[in-house]
Amino acid sequence: MSAGGVQAADPTHPLMRDFIGLNGHTVQFKPDLYQPVCRLVRDYHPVSWDLEKATSTPAPFPMAKNRVDWDKVYGSWKAGGWTTDACLMFESVVQSDWADLEKDAHNYGEAFAREFGPSGKRQLVESVEIGNEPGKWNDADYSRMFRSMAEGVRKGDPRMKIATCNLTAGASGSYEKSVGCIAPFPQLVDILTIHSYAQLVGWPTWKRSFPEDPALKKYLPDVLGLCAWRDVHMPGKPVWITEFGYDSTTQPQQKSGDFAKWEGVTDEQQAQWLVRSLLVFSTLPVERAYIYFFDDKDQASLHASAGLTRNFKPKPSYYAVSHLRKTLGDFRFRRVVTDEPRKLRVQEYLNQGTPKRVIWAVWAPNGESGGQAITLSHVPGKLVSSSRMPLTDAPAHTGEARQSKPGTVELTVSGSPIYLVLEP
Repeated sequence: MSAGGVQAADPTHPLMRDFIGLNGHTVQFKPDLYQPVCRLVRDYHPVSWDLEKATSTPAPFPMAKNRVDWDKVYGSWKAGGWTTDACLMFESVVQSDWADLEKDAHNYGEAFAREFGPSGKRQLVESVEIGNEPGKWNDADYSRMFRSMAEGVRKGDPRMKIATCNLTAGASGSYEKSVGCIAPFPQLVDILTIHSYAQLVGWPTWKRSFPEDPALKKYLPDVLGLCAWRDVHMPGKPVWITEFGYDSTTQPQQKSGDFAKWEGVTDEQQAQWLVRSLLVFSTLPVERAYIYFFDDKDQASLHASAGLTRNFKPKPSYYAVSHLRKTLGDFRFRRVVTDEPRKLRVQEYLNQGTPKRVIWAVWAPNGESGGQAITLSHVPGKLVSSSRMPLTDAPAHTGEARQSKPGTVELTVSGSPIYLVLEP
């Protein structure tokens, strides 16, 4: 099977270790446990913890009004080598409880940035998002909130990066706001964010599919749509995918209720499809992609079994993503070599420190678990080593690929990517 097609790539793609992120949550996140996975963490930061219902009374930073110590939380993350993005969920405060929306939001943003920003008092947080999924706020009110809080952040610490909530290039929905809400304020936008899930159908199954599935109408197209809007209206602004993921549970189907027909994926599929999503996302004009979620309690319902760990015990996806970071961490995407829907996908990554060393990531872009023996052609160099994505903490399977003659490699291609290390 030939691997001859070539697609040029943007040389500014980030290193993989600067691309992979993980969604955590305040005091529940265990920074030491997840160090093998990545070093970028996104926190769901409830503004209601800081302000409660008295929005005009400042938060007693570094403490929240509910007595959570943010210096301890974010300080432990920084000590572990993490870069923190705080999603300031203003929507956790009931809209009618904001005493003076513009003034209180401005003051809160200013105080948060001055306390925790990169040039602030504690220097613990790199960026903030103004809201998570504020779908219940109308567009005009979200625009008011975004402008007010963002102006406060700018005043509190001009070095603090300001990101949007979950955006769509189309009309606002139940979980996303239209780009039109933030379009008037380009000077206040440093990062555009989007949530994207590989969902084939909605209620009542919420069935998801493998990331390369041609039947998916929103997963990659929605991200590309935001990037296209960015290129026209806010050129140069980074796009972050701040949520994507898959649910895998050991629990039986619920017999009644909203999730009686819900469909999850297997642990193996979660591992394969998360890793392959990251590989495919790395080819797009986006700067980061944050996995949802860090941990789950093994429940058979939507978003309730999406963790890389289950009750803080690693799932196969934990080992698979950790292996991806270890293997490609110092490499950046260079080009798509082959893209044969449902058959073969080959992507090339270039090493930052050793430009002559490359890695080919090779897999079958389908939902099947079996493998097929193939021969790659036009391979640019000598096969130094190979390893396949692992599902356990045992060493990754190595030496599965063979090179009997220059320019070719024989291997078994499957849904679990195999990484070929090549030198001229």
